[in-house]
Amino acid sequence: MRVALGQLVSSADPQANLDLVEDYARRAAADGAGLVVFPEATMCAFGNRLDTVAEPLDGPWVTRLTGIARSYGVTVVAGIFTPGGERGPDGREKVINTLVATGPDGLTSYHKIHLFDAFGFAESDTVVAGDQPVIIEVGGTKIGLTLCYDVRFPGLYQTLADRGAEVIIVSASWGAGPGKVQQWKLLTQARALDSTCYLLAVGQADPTTTGVGATVAPTGVGYSAAIDPTGAAITAAGPEPELLITDLDPAVVAAVRRSIPVIANRRF
Repeated sequence: MRVALGQLVSSADPQANLDLVEDYARRAAADGAGLVVFPEATMCAFGNRLDTVAEPLDGPWVTRLTGIARSYGVTVVAGIFTPGGERGPDGREKVINTLVATGPDGLTSYHKIHLFDAFGFAESDTVVAGDQPVIIEVGGTKIGLTLCYDVRFPGLYQTLADRGAEVIIVSASWGAGPGKVQQWKLLTQARALDSTCYLLAVGQADPTTTGVGATVAPTGVGYSAAIDPTGAAITAAGPEPELLITDLDPAVVAAVRRSIPVIANRRF
C-alpha cells in the first residue's frame, strides 16, 4: 500500500488548516497514495482555546474532511478536538483529543488514552482521556491509531498488534526541548520493534521553520518518519513542512514476525 505523511504546521484557524489538508491530500493522491496521515491537532494548534473550536464528528470540519477524502479517493487520518462534556479547573468545557479516519471504509475515531501531563504541561486540565484501542482497515490492511504521548507506552502498541494491526499510526504535536527530537526518534523506532509493525510517525513541523515564534505549548518539532518492523526508517522528514510518500508491504510484517516473534514470545 502507498501511504503519505503530511507534516504541516497547524494554525489557530481550522478552515485554513483544512485548506492545507486538502492541498497535501491532492498531491498525495496524484502520486498514488491511498492513505494520507496528518498530525495531532491538525484542526487547531495547541496553545489556543480548544473548547471554542471543538466539534462533534458530524460537524462542519469533519464533514469537509470527509468530502476531501471522497474527492481524492483516499483515506485521511487527522487530529481534531471533539466536545468532552466535562468542565476543567478553569470552568471551561474539556475536549477530547481525537484522531479521526475517514475514507471509503467509513468514519472512525480514536480518543487519546494517555494524556500529556509531563514537562510542566497538564493536558488533563483541558482534555478528557479515552480508554479504548482502535483499529481501522484500509485496503485490507489493519491499522492501529495512537496519539503523541501514547508512544511512551509500549503496552498499547503490543495490544494493537495482538488485535491484528500490521501498521500503527502515531500522530503527534511533539513538544520541543532538550533531547526531545532524539526521544521522538528513539520512541518511534522502539514501538515499531515492540509491535513488529510498520509505524507511521507523523508530527507537526517545527513552527519556527515557517517564521512562527516558539511557544510554551507543544506545537511540533518535525522529523516525521515511516519506520519498518525492524525499526529502520524507510523515509524521514526534517523539521520543515513536508509531504512524504512511501510504499508499505504487509508481507514484511509477517516475515519479521517469523524471524523475531517478540509478540508470541512475551511472558509478561
